[in-house]
Amino acid sequence: MQWDSQTGVWSFSGKAEWKNKFYLYEVNVYVPSTGKIETNLVTDPYSFSLSTNSKRSQIVDLNDSALKPQDWDSTQKPALAAPEDIVIYELHIRDFSISDQTVPAELRGTYKAFTVKDSNGMKHLASLAQAGLTHIHLLPAFDIASVNEDASTWQTVDEAQLKTYPPDSDQQAKAVSAITGSDGFNWGYAPLHYTTPEGSYATDPNGTPRIVEFREMVQSLRESGLSVVMDVVYNHTNASGQNANSVLDRIVPGYYHRLNAEGNVEKSTCCENTATEHAMMRKLMVDSIITWAKEYKVEGFRFDLMGHHMLDDMKAVRAALDVLTLEKDGVDGKFIYMYGEGWDFGEVAKNARGKNATQLNIAGTGIGVFNDRLRDAVRGGNPFDDVRLQGFATGLLFTNNANEKRSVKDQQLELNDYTDWIRVGLAGNLANYELVRANGETVSGSQISYNDAPAGYTADPQENIVYVSAHDNQTLFDTVQVKAPAEATLADRIRMNNLALSLVMFSQGVPFFHAGDDILRSKSFDPNSYNSGDWFNKLDWTYESNNFGVGLPLEGTGQWDIYKPLLADPKLVPAKTDTLSASAVFNEFLQIRKSSKLFRLETADEIQRDLTFLNTGPNQTPSLIVMRLQDNSNLDSKYQEVIVFFNARPDATTFNDASLTGDYVLHPVQQNSADEVVKQASFENGTFTMLGRTTAVFVIKKEPAPEVTVTSIATDTPDTAPNKSLTVAGSIAAFVTLLGLGIFLRRKQA
Repeated sequence: MQWDSQTGVWSFSGKAEWKNKFYLYEVNVYVPSTGKIETNLVTDPYSFSLSTNSKRSQIVDLNDSALKPQDWDSTQKPALAAPEDIVIYELHIRDFSISDQTVPAELRGTYKAFTVKDSNGMKHLASLAQAGLTHIHLLPAFDIASVNEDASTWQTVDEAQLKTYPPDSDQQAKAVSAITGSDGFNWGYAPLHYTTPEGSYATDPNGTPRIVEFREMVQSLRESGLSVVMDVVYNHTNASGQNANSVLDRIVPGYYHRLNAEGNVEKSTCCENTATEHAMMRKLMVDSIITWAKEYKVEGFRFDLMGHHMLDDMKAVRAALDVLTLEKDGVDGKFIYMYGEGWDFGEVAKNARGKNATQLNIAGTGIGVFNDRLRDAVRGGNPFDDVRLQGFATGLLFTNNANEKRSVKDQQLELNDYTDWIRVGLAGNLANYELVRANGETVSGSQISYNDAPAGYTADPQENIVYVSAHDNQTLFDTVQVKAPAEATLADRIRMNNLALSLVMFSQGVPFFHAGDDILRSKSFDPNSYNSGDWFNKLDWTYESNNFGVGLPLEGTGQWDIYKPLLADPKLVPAKTDTLSASAVFNEFLQIRKSSKLFRLETADEIQRDLTFLNTGPNQTPSLIVMRLQDNSNLDSKYQEVIVFFNARPDATTFNDASLTGDYVLHPVQQNSADEVVKQASFENGTFTMLGRTTAVFVIKKEPAPEVTVTSIATDTPDTAPNKSLTVAGSIAAFVTLLGLGIFLRRKQA
């Protein structure tokens, strides 16, 4: 290879027949850790294709027709008008199909499983898409170092044997632990090559099949009405130094990683931290993202530990995506959504290495960040607290569990904070949104404290990723199980689960759900199942089991005494009818969100204009949130007003307000709900009534636009103009709609 001193690039032009050949780089570099010049044989950090287990890079042309499924270039993305229309479902590729008997055995756990349209899993995803789901978020699908790509080496547990053990046994965990690292499962947060599909999800990991099959997966999901989001991990690599899995550091030692004062690689992310503030590491990230967007038609990117990137790094990615066009690149980059974890910790905390991409720095960028404020308030506590701490949806104050020892007054004060965190989250988590607190004070979102930080921090609703569960930490159903009081029935717990999901679904911003939230998914209390195998991570699309009570979890042995009696209680195990009912209610929430633009407001101004809260101030009814959406911006063609009651109280509750004088009816979807309880919600004589642990949505329908006849509209002279008449339906509404479209277009162009 020859070095160009003007560009700094090393290059070599080979022969055309080198296409699809495998290669390595041989580099001579000084390695600080050994103190001498080393000769390294290294794969290409920019690899597009690899041999099995990433031993060699492969020369490929991603535009080669042989690497494209039929009709790949003409594959249409599902329609999306604005980021706020997105609803995300986070899914692990192997989890999706490894236990699905309706998928051919050789395709289970692979990209191609998504092409089996009549499988139980794909039928489930298609039904969610029909109801209103828009995006499938895939856990890392780039080349990773944590799974041996040679499937013939994988070990498995004896599932038949594990099923014979008691539900609170530790034998299942011992069996799974015995093969950890030797099976086919891992979450995949162990980057090796950023721009090559992972080989363990391909039917053949050697060379180009992974490229074709990844594209087939995207194409099939698109045909089902779903766009693909990739979980990307540019903040760290699996290894550094002379480690066999170190690619970047064996080519340019000490450059691609962030170092401490002693010259050692920082590891606050748990692994070797990269330094995207360095020009070539940033370029690698940007180039990689553009490749996934253009060549694989990925429509969104979730950045792992995004706070470990500088804000300028993320802006550079955003700018590079924004210039992609359908005409030139085959994708409209402006509609590719970016979001990530905005946590602030480690060597970059408090902008120590420059302004980083955290929650408190993100406002105005349009980049989404996960909202832990609403998550903690709904569930209770935080992932590092006592797992039994209760929150808004899990019984705080009204149905305490045995662990709660605080006074009623202290509980009420915490519930007040939780309620306000949720209200701010429902309002897009806007920094400037104002509400009245329980003490009577009117404050903005940024003035409400969340662990000594502002609760509200966004400038636009698309910056608000709303969630109550994700792949890490316990599933929502497991959280409810451990927090609910002992006397709570299974039906009570499912209602808590549904209530929590409704708070996410009806928030302004982008709702995010962990796969299986809708079918009461359990990991048997495992809070960190990254290497807990198929046994603890199982998804059952037959709905026969939600995987609760499959043994004590690998992680969290210190809580085993808490979990054992719950796992051993057969009354806490959902039946198939329970799972199907919960799934139906989730689909109804999707339909309701989709039915009205008022749930998907696009600007802070619209939220300020159209969204208010009732039941606030000193006389508010605890554990009841009343959100009012009025179409003052003339965005909704169907409803003039929507009122949502989030009733976390265990018993029936009534509510009235002098301002509510319209003809309110229960939302049509809930009038025909699978949930018999919500169907009993009513509005009579100025009073709303809803039963316990219920989210009820009431609406006022718009009157049909009147027809207005306009005659003798002349465009010619009186002598020559024909006698014309024009019937205009709802002309004023049409004018406002066109005006609104103009505003929307200007906003998106800006």
